[in-house]
Amino acid sequence: MAGIKVHGVKVSTCSQRAFATLNEKGLDFQLVPVDMQNAEHKKQPYLSLNPFGQIPVLEDGDLKIFESRAITQYIAYAYADKGNPLVVQDQKKMAIVSVWMQVEAQHFDPPASRIGWELVYKPMFGQQTDNAAVEENEAKLAKVLDIYEARLTESKYLGGDCFTLADLNHLPAIKILMGTPSSKLFESRSHVKAWCDDIQARPSWQKVISM
Repeated sequence: MAGIKVHGVKVSTCSQRAFATLNEKGLDFQLVPVDMQNAEHKKQPYLSLNPFGQIPVLEDGDLKIFESRAITQYIAYAYADKGNPLVVQDQKKMAIVSVWMQVEAQHFDPPASRIGWELVYKPMFGQQTDNAAVEENEAKLAKVLDIYEARLTESKYLGGDCFTLADLNHLPAIKILMGTPSSKLFESRSHVKAWCDDIQARPSWQKVISM
């Protein structure tokens, strides 16, 4: 089997999705660091891998793909016989998993990422936090997490009774926010908190954190 390469950065949330998925499958991979500080991702030859100039990019033999959620889905299906299952075979059950994968991308991630940008990344870059933006996006995320709380009273995980990509794709943003005052949004909802604790304790994710 040709070696798997991930062009990315250890601290990149999108790269971390790919790392966690590969770890769930027990797959070895080579991290090819991208020099973000010098905008390597905005220049050739990187743009030949991803014309949008973003990370990560996964190479698996002659396949080169970008967009972190497309990468996690590819790994889950291409290596279905390896490691832990991240998708389900039953089409109706998989349809439910797919719904919650879309919820993460369309409803959870936008406010979660904005809060993380304001509270974590802006201070790192010497920029001032926009507290109004934090408050606005906390309100948006709270509404999403109310729906999660209701869902998680019905099943252990978002997609059903087993851990899937619907849960895994949340991990990077959850890690960021749990280190900020916005952690209250998760900790104040008992089922959401239990779910967060469960998925963050997975060995695959602990391996990402220790990179």
